[in-house]
Amino acid sequence: MDERRKLNRKYIAFFTRIFNRENGDLLGHLADLTPEGMMLISEEPIYIEQDLDLRMDLSGTFFDKENLDFSARSVWCLPDIDPKFWNTGFKIIELSEENKEIIQRIIAEYGMRE
Repeated sequence: MDERRKLNRKYIAFFTRIFNRENGDLLGHLADLTPEGMMLISEEPIYIEQDLDLRMDLSGTFFDKENLDFSARSVWCLPDIDPKFWNTGFKIIELSEENKEIIQRIIAEYGMRE
């Protein structure tokens, strides 16, 4: 797979759940993040080239709101090293400036390594 990412992703020490906003289903948990994309770890594979409206749980008192809403497109999906899980890469396609700033704060506060 071609490496098209412009920004290095940071692995996040921020255990957060990602939900499908349309039906409320839990899709998985955040693994890495940039303002342009993320990787999700899930129990089921996620179809690629799918646009989804997502909701990220924000925990603790670090944020002024409980959730971050955005839209993203699944661009790849591969089995995890643990055969019970799947890794899916997403390109963020719709993100408000306020939510972009929140993602940058998450990366600054909880980012572990590049």
